[in-house]
Amino acid sequence: MPTELPILSLLIWGPILGGIWVLYAGDRQVLTIKYLAFGVSLITFVLSILLYTDFDSTTYRMQFIEFAPWIDAFSINYHLGVDGISVPLIILTTFTTLLIILAGWEVIDYRLSQYMAAFLILEGLMNGVFAAQDAILFYVFWEAMLIPMFLIIGIWGGPNRIYATIKFFLYTFLGSVFMLVALLYLYSEANSFNILELHDLPLGATAQTLIFIAFLLAFAVKIPMWPVHTWLPDAHVEAPTGGSVILAAIMLKMGGYGFLRFSLPIVPDASLLLDKFMIALSLIAIVYIGFVALVQQDMKKLIAYSSISHMGFVTLGLFVGFSIYAATGSGSGSQMAMEGAIMQMISHGFISGALFLCVGVMYDRIHSRQISDYGGVVNTMPHFAAFMMLFVMANSGLPGTSGFVGEFLVILSSYQASFWIAFLAASILILGAAYNLWLYKRVIFGDVANEKVQGLQDINNREFLIMSLLAIAVLLFGLWPAPLFEIMGPTIEHLVSHVLQSKVI
Repeated sequence: MPTELPILSLLIWGPILGGIWVLYAGDRQVLTIKYLAFGVSLITFVLSILLYTDFDSTTYRMQFIEFAPWIDAFSINYHLGVDGISVPLIILTTFTTLLIILAGWEVIDYRLSQYMAAFLILEGLMNGVFAAQDAILFYVFWEAMLIPMFLIIGIWGGPNRIYATIKFFLYTFLGSVFMLVALLYLYSEANSFNILELHDLPLGATAQTLIFIAFLLAFAVKIPMWPVHTWLPDAHVEAPTGGSVILAAIMLKMGGYGFLRFSLPIVPDASLLLDKFMIALSLIAIVYIGFVALVQQDMKKLIAYSSISHMGFVTLGLFVGFSIYAATGSGSGSQMAMEGAIMQMISHGFISGALFLCVGVMYDRIHSRQISDYGGVVNTMPHFAAFMMLFVMANSGLPGTSGFVGEFLVILSSYQASFWIAFLAASILILGAAYNLWLYKRVIFGDVANEKVQGLQDINNREFLIMSLLAIAVLLFGLWPAPLFEIMGPTIEHLVSHVLQSKVI
């Protein structure tokens, strides 16, 4: 397929229009809706693969650029483009959505067309976030994502879904208001909403600090960082399985992407000034939230807290690079830390999505997420137990899985900044193994706990296919992460050199 085609627009508006089509079809033709939603998500995934195959990995410049005037009076444009950071995240989004459509194939029997449509529309909006090169366009996609996610949790969620939905909406929406204020200030200084032009805008120290704080309030909530993380466990527990998967695999990554696209390149001096603060928050998330995960009795809550802990590696990798530069005067360690952070984002997308799908498989059969209601599952679901073992070990950072690569790079680079930062970060290898293996032991091993477990049926062909695709991804990027590093390398190298240049006026 020629690259002259507007691939990015197709990746954004194709799923959105497909979702509207599914919505219009209604619930009368159930099988037609399923195949239509699957077809749209499959075509979108194939299109996203073209981003990788046609991407020039020798340059840091934006590619697949699309530009059209939108609101001329305020220099707001429909401006799209991707680089080595955006492409892996878009592919992760389309891959995850495809699996969610398959996962809901036989499980969702209430308002099926609305369910499928919500995820397709959400997919298009998330692709828009990763492709937008105009700050207002980015903000529109960023806020619009809340609507389908609000409906997914509020309609198909658990008993306390209304509370969880409102909490999720208020936290994320209020944080984003500060980002909008920062963008408006930047426009007043640059007379442009072009994100790359904002990267080169010189700002005073006070302005940089205030803008950094405004961005922090938006992106920290989305990751989420401690102490603004409390919405996430509630949202995960009440969300349907598909909602938990998309929330953990994609939406949490948008906070890290925001730091990479806005905070670090636009206000680098403020990032350097506050790097110790960000490192401290990251270490609290890694260590403290790891202990919180250890005492959970609800499987979804345990994985949710695990996600917060592992996402602490992302922010640690992004900001420890400044300390490395201050200590060594070299940017090489900073690049390794950022590459580890992005690798952790991609890996966590596969692993957390897989674990939430594992919980969904058991919940669909027994309708309980409590660890105490299980035991001896391996006796009745041996194939499922094997897959879950792989994902649990990957979540623990086992070498050979994707979960090891990002964490290892962040810990290794952290050591260049401080032994104690690396020591505290490495504690996740112990805590992660503790809560993951403790979960697996209580749920999977031992004698059959009760009649419900005795009556469990092993995964069917559809579930086996979903688990196999995720297992391949976890092992592939654990054993051969080179394709990811190759595509992101020039972009990260340019970003590091740009960030380490002072822009204070």
